[in-house]
Amino acid sequence: MIPAWVNGELTPVEKLEAHRKGLPHKAISVFVMEGDKVLIQRRALGKYHTPGFWANTCCTHPDWGESAQDCATRRLREELGITGLTLTHRDRVEYRADVGNGLVEHEIVDIFTAPAGPDLKLDLNPDEVMDARWIALPDLMREVEENAGAYTPWLRIYLARHRESIFGEDAAV
Repeated sequence: MIPAWVNGELTPVEKLEAHRKGLPHKAISVFVMEGDKVLIQRRALGKYHTPGFWANTCCTHPDWGESAQDCATRRLREELGITGLTLTHRDRVEYRADVGNGLVEHEIVDIFTAPAGPDLKLDLNPDEVMDARWIALPDLMREVEENAGAYTPWLRIYLARHRESIFGEDAAV
């Protein structure tokens, strides 16, 4: 059960139901950074929406009663095997996007960044992630512009509308 707003009240709702009805719900997104490079992941083909699309380092919905920061820490471990990073809360944003198959992400997202060193070890969970790679932020923005259909709607929204609040003033270009 994820925290979603139903008739203006935060209520536990089954995740698929929240997406079918387009209910606003809590979410987290994490961007792990090494200098100007960001770690992105390609979603596993078994995911129920946007399979095979490239996304930010990780994202999910907190469990009912779980804090955003605890959720972000948990999901880094579950999806990519990443532990021990220091998360910084960067922003809270809201977006609504059609993610296919009659599903809508209407998320109120707590966004975190975390610095990592070049020796960061990954242990990809094949049920969640089929690939991961480091890419310089300007190269990512260019790739998304040239081939938007390969990237999740939320990553495109973050880069287009929230780049500065996530990555800092230098990313506003």
